[in-house]
Amino acid sequence: MQVEQILSEASADTTNSAIAREIEIRIAPEFNNRFVRVTRVPAVSVYRSGPPADRSFDPSVVHDPQPTGGAQPSIPTTAMVTDQHLMIRTTPVSTASGKYLVELGVSTESLDTALDRLVDLLALLLPILIVCAAGGGYWLVRGALRPVDRLSRTAEQMSLQNLTQRLPVVRSGDALERLAISLNNMLGRLFDSVQTSRRFLADASHELRTPLTVIKGELQELAHESHVTKDELQERVGSVLEEVARLEHLVSGLLVLSRLDAGETHAKWVEVDLAELASSTAEQMHLIAEDRGIEIDLSALSKATVHGDRARLKQIVVNLLDNAIRFTKRGGTVFLRTAVDPKNTVLEVSDTGIGIPPESISRVFERFFRVDEARSREDGGAGLGLSIVKSICTVHGAEIEVESRLQAGSCFRVRFPRRSSAGSVADALGRTASAGPAKPVNSSMPIEVSPQVLD
Repeated sequence: MQVEQILSEASADTTNSAIAREIEIRIAPEFNNRFVRVTRVPAVSVYRSGPPADRSFDPSVVHDPQPTGGAQPSIPTTAMVTDQHLMIRTTPVSTASGKYLVELGVSTESLDTALDRLVDLLALLLPILIVCAAGGGYWLVRGALRPVDRLSRTAEQMSLQNLTQRLPVVRSGDALERLAISLNNMLGRLFDSVQTSRRFLADASHELRTPLTVIKGELQELAHESHVTKDELQERVGSVLEEVARLEHLVSGLLVLSRLDAGETHAKWVEVDLAELASSTAEQMHLIAEDRGIEIDLSALSKATVHGDRARLKQIVVNLLDNAIRFTKRGGTVFLRTAVDPKNTVLEVSDTGIGIPPESISRVFERFFRVDEARSREDGGAGLGLSIVKSICTVHGAEIEVESRLQAGSCFRVRFPRRSSAGSVADALGRTASAGPAKPVNSSMPIEVSPQVLD
């Protein structure tokens, strides 16, 4: 600061008038619109500037820095003379010529004027800024929600007749893109489900129509014939009863599938020994196998426990065993095996039957699918047996694997996850059974999945 420099340069014998003259020459406070006052401690006035050139304040009304005899400030202080729009900074200075209080002031009138103008400008521009911000926000929000509107319009146009239509995907890399992709994937699964239901309904109608047509024909012939012998009547009634039995069998299978698809598991789940269950079931079906000249081999059964619905698990064994017996030639053998590995409890039903073509293996679990349509119908099969097996496996969190070779044999292998490695049963309920390659039961008999579908 120049005033402090002037005081520092002054010697001990420098007069007050010399200091004042030096300040006038070097600083020129009036010309520069500044207020300068220098007081020698304790209260001797050395210099006081006059009115500034712009008349922005009156220095004569500025009070002395402190009362005579009072304590002098030891550090710089700043004060505001509000009635004069003047800001004054008081600084104590010690030099060889003595101690001084230096007061330097500057008018705040120009600053106040600028602030007033700024306030007026803000008052004028603020409404404009608010309108612009609202308009810009509306435009941005509308642009951001435009893809949502397209999604909504497309979704409203969808129905069961156009499930192949997909929602537009905006490649924005945000949550909206992921949502559109997820919804399209869901629509794909829904389309597959609807197609499966339609195909199932058509197949069921076709299967029901055949025995109904036979029954209707037999009854119409009886109604139009006036003379029917007892033997003819018995033959035709027997034919009708056969078709009724087929209908009953088909409806029963459809009911089981519908309950499994609906997730109905009313029975209490218990610990079931698959070896004991397979053995008792084989004993019950022994006469069927014996009539066909087929041997059931139970030598590979070992204790294997699973947690599930005993009645449904028995249905797996019945369907797989009946399937193997039905498509094994006279003199053949059906093998039952149970085992436990570190992760799974395994049930295998294999045979030395006719096998299935490679192109049909992937379809054996489809509802109403038959590799040999004529033979399956003669045996009373409706093509629901393996579908029921797979549905039961799905409910139990199990996987079913198939392997087959024509004229060599087939094998169905069911893998139940062990509770210790697969977690709780509740975790297993949501799993989907899958088909995959299976290994032979032993080196002498290749095991594969038979292409026959059981009821």
